[in-house]
Amino acid sequence: MFPGFIDTHTHFEMNKGTPRQTADGWASGTLAALAGGTTTVLDFAEPEWGASLASALDTWHSRADGVSSCHYGFHMTIKNWNSNLRAELADMDRAGVTSYKVYFAYDNLRVSDGTALEVVRAVGERGGIVGCHCENGDLVTAGIAAQKAAGNLDPSAHPLSRPAAVEAEAVNRWLAVGELAGYPVNIVHLSTRRGLELVRMARERGQAAYVETCPQYLLLDDSRYNLPGFESAKFVLSPPLRGEADQAALWAGLEAGEIDTIGTDHCSFHFRGVKELGREDFSQIPNGIPGVEHRPVLLYTAGVAAGRITAHQMMKLLAEQPAKLFGMYPRKGALAVGSDADIVIFDPEYTGCITAAAQHQAVDYTPYEGFETKGRVETVLLSGEPAVEGGRVVSQGRGRYIRRVPSQFWR
Repeated sequence: MFPGFIDTHTHFEMNKGTPRQTADGWASGTLAALAGGTTTVLDFAEPEWGASLASALDTWHSRADGVSSCHYGFHMTIKNWNSNLRAELADMDRAGVTSYKVYFAYDNLRVSDGTALEVVRAVGERGGIVGCHCENGDLVTAGIAAQKAAGNLDPSAHPLSRPAAVEAEAVNRWLAVGELAGYPVNIVHLSTRRGLELVRMARERGQAAYVETCPQYLLLDDSRYNLPGFESAKFVLSPPLRGEADQAALWAGLEAGEIDTIGTDHCSFHFRGVKELGREDFSQIPNGIPGVEHRPVLLYTAGVAAGRITAHQMMKLLAEQPAKLFGMYPRKGALAVGSDADIVIFDPEYTGCITAAAQHQAVDYTPYEGFETKGRVETVLLSGEPAVEGGRVVSQGRGRYIRRVPSQFWR
């Protein structure tokens, strides 16, 4: 028995312009989450350029309220920082939004180092936390241009355009921002050994920093970019999949307690008609893969059943530590008197196989097609009421918005 699992990183109903829209909206995405034992998701609200944080919060509520099948909260993306947005932080506190995200990549999203420093200070003094997409945007742009100039236009060029050094440089810079600001920072979807080594060194200096990784970086490697035809497009995401040495380092980090949370970065674009937009140019393949449904069973199979981590460590990674870091503990992330009755009953003996045909996710593929699994979510209680029974979802649309409080830091 586990507390309900928390996915710290989802992108539902993301619209990058027709037809670049995610396959999973709030209805299908949260139904899939619930089927896999995830009872709370934290999605990324993103204001339009120049718009208020409140406008983004209203938009995300309009999408999720009355639709979500699991409980939910929102991180807030910061991309154009100014005094008006800073003044809105108090309103966000009252609305239960206490975590934020900045990007060091993507021309339409990334912030300067100076802006990042201001954001971390402003959020940190209120007890919140800021996460960062750590890739050097200039180096990514140069890497894409270099691959195109060399005539490399298929998906195999994607990881070459943004190698491990691109992440490591940005992780180092983000840690420096946190050190100068004097507040803890979070690194989302860490994918490399080099990045983890930098975090380790920062912690040895006494700095508080938190790390999220994702199942894809633990279970899928860069050989997926050399598949026949255009199949490798299914695995185009950023940061890209890495090599076996990086996988081993991340597993060692999980075992040692150096990684704090496991999200999915669920961003599900159909292969047919959407990822295929990049057939002639890898840089036009929409970045992202699905995963919200399968995260718990994948971690149990490859982690607990394989003897890499314990069931208690799995609970901390998927429930307790996300709840603490993002201001929901002990309401979430605990089985205790007074906590919400979000409960997962897990059958450790069940054997199965992941297929797109059997998934609840609305996307037309899964990157884990054919993965044999050990265990499954047998029963889920959402706020004490049955939501999954016998592995089947029996309740939809009952998710509630979770107002969060300042983080409970433990590092």
